[in-house]
Amino acid sequence: MTAVMAEALDRGTREALAGLLLAMADDEFVLGFWDSEWTGIAPLLEEDVAQSSIAQDEIGHAQALYQLLAEVIGGDADRIAFGREPAAYRHARLLDHARTDWAFSIARRFLYDTADAARLDLLVACAWPPLAGVVAKMRREETYHLLHMHTWLERLASGGDDARGRLAAALERLWPDALTVLAPLPGEELLVAAGILAEPMAAAEQRWLASLRPIFTRLELPFPFIQLEGERLETTLAVPAEPRDGHDGSDSFRWLWGEFTMVYRSDPEAVW
Repeated sequence: MTAVMAEALDRGTREALAGLLLAMADDEFVLGFWDSEWTGIAPLLEEDVAQSSIAQDEIGHAQALYQLLAEVIGGDADRIAFGREPAAYRHARLLDHARTDWAFSIARRFLYDTADAARLDLLVACAWPPLAGVVAKMRREETYHLLHMHTWLERLASGGDDARGRLAAALERLWPDALTVLAPLPGEELLVAAGILAEPMAAAEQRWLASLRPIFTRLELPFPFIQLEGERLETTLAVPAEPRDGHDGSDSFRWLWGEFTMVYRSDPEAVW
């Protein structure tokens, strides 16, 4: 794939690239802060350490993506991360929920991490070198997150009626919002044409669902999708996923926003 410079992209493609970077960065940023809420209260001491480390990884990924975004659109990465109102964040609706209980957090992380892996696969051969470099680092670290969440999914699914019931209920609640992680983004056809994305998000979504199907079938966990002609899987959910087009966020997200922007809002002009 021939490398491209961001400055050489036409306006529409640059705007689409900015949208992709913002969506990915906001996902990692918001999830990282939700994960950090488990610090000190995780069910096991080892998990307390693990969850804190995973949260740091996600916020580090977000920082790198916000920095790339600042280079594309101009501006300051910290201001992009902390200086917006809640409605300006473009995270997937999956991340609007509070952390709730441990089973709920594991269900959400498993759905997000597997979907995010499918998204990162679209960027492995990204023609924009700065993003390709960030993606390579993210994939190395996300490999361990995925292993960790696979272990916990298995553990909860086989952990007795209470643990299994909580996990199944969380999955049923989260499925519609999980689909927003790989929802189409404005201008993604331009990113495919420029070699930044290998394929549209819809292709990644189908591979993601196909990879989950045998896992959920084996563990007898909710999987609300059926196979149509060929290999295509389609949801049987009554409420379809909404596109990732910006939203006011839930009360839970607005609370989290207040927490992670508190210091920045106390003095937006300060240099840390």
